[in-house]
Amino acid sequence: MTQPYDLITMGRIGVDIYPLQTGVPLAQVETFGKFLGGSATNVAVAAARLGRRSAVISRTGRDPFGDYVHQALRDFGVDDRWVTSVDAYPTPVTFCEIFPPDDFPLYFYRRPKAPDLVIRPEELDQDALAAARIFWITGTGLCEEPSRSATLAALEARAKAGPTVFDLDWRPMFWGGEGGASGDGGATGAAAMATARPNYEAALRHATVAVGNVDEAEVATGLRDPKACAHALLERGVELAVIKQGPKGVLAVHRDGRTAEVPPTPVEVVNGLGAGDAFGGALCHGLLAGWELEPMMRYANAAGAIVASRLACSSAMPTAGEVDAFLAGR
Repeated sequence: MTQPYDLITMGRIGVDIYPLQTGVPLAQVETFGKFLGGSATNVAVAAARLGRRSAVISRTGRDPFGDYVHQALRDFGVDDRWVTSVDAYPTPVTFCEIFPPDDFPLYFYRRPKAPDLVIRPEELDQDALAAARIFWITGTGLCEEPSRSATLAALEARAKAGPTVFDLDWRPMFWGGEGGASGDGGATGAAAMATARPNYEAALRHATVAVGNVDEAEVATGLRDPKACAHALLERGVELAVIKQGPKGVLAVHRDGRTAEVPPTPVEVVNGLGAGDAFGGALCHGLLAGWELEPMMRYANAAGAIVASRLACSSAMPTAGEVDAFLAGR
C-alpha cells in the first residue's frame, strides 16, 4: 500500500431492493430498483462522492448479487479489495416501504447468516487499519461471531492511531430483539439491549468518535437525554460524541469542552433511509479537513437532508459541489 486511505469502513454490505412507488405497501408494489446497500458501505460511498479515498471491509455471497456489489463499489470509486466472498451464505438483500415523511419500514434478508458477519480476525490488514486516516465500525458488526471478534481486533490494531468512529447503529432484530425503539413505543427487547451493551462498551474503549441517534445512544449508555448521552459516551472513552436528534437537529460535544447544537435542515422527505449514512460520510469529510464542530455538523446535516430528499441511498449520496450549493441556497 503506497498511500493510506482517507477512510476504511467495516460492516454491512448487500443489495437494497427499493420500491419505485411511494406510499404503497410492499405487497402492492409492482416495480423496484436495485441499489448498493449496507450502512458501512454507504458511508464509504458518501465519503468517496466527497472526493475521499475510501475502502470497505466486508463479505458477500459467491453469487450474482455479490458480483453486482463489487461492480457498484468500483463504479462509486470505493476500493473493494477487502470485500471477499463466502460460499455458505447468500449476499443479503434488504427491502423497504416508503411512506414519507417518517415511516420507512425495513425488511432484512440476512439468514441463516449474513456474509458480513463472517469477517474473521486473521483476514484483517492491520497495517492498513493503523495507517488509515479514519476507521469506521458499526454496532451491527458486534452482534455475532466471528464478526464481533474481528471488529474488536480491528479496533485494537488501530489503537486510536487517528479518528476511529463507532457508529452505534442499533438494529434490535440482529440481537434477538424486535420492533423499533424503546422510547417511542416500540419493543427493542430488554434482553437484546442487555446483550449488546457490554459489547458496545468494549468498542467505545477503542473509539475516538461515537455517532448515533438517541435510541442508539441509549443502548450504549442506558440514558435518553441527548446531553447526558453525549457526556456518558465521553466518559466511556471517546473524544467526540455526536447525537442525532431528527427534527431537533444534532448535538456534538467534544472532550475539550467544545459543543455545537445545529438545527435540522428542512427538506421535502422522499426516503429518510440513507440520510444517516450521508451524514456519516460528510462527518468524516469534515474531520479530515479539520473543520470546527458547528460547520462540520451543518455540512453533515445538509448531506443527510439531500439524501432524504431522494429515493435511493448509495446512488443518492451528494458530491461536494451539491452540498455547497445546497448550503448556499439556505
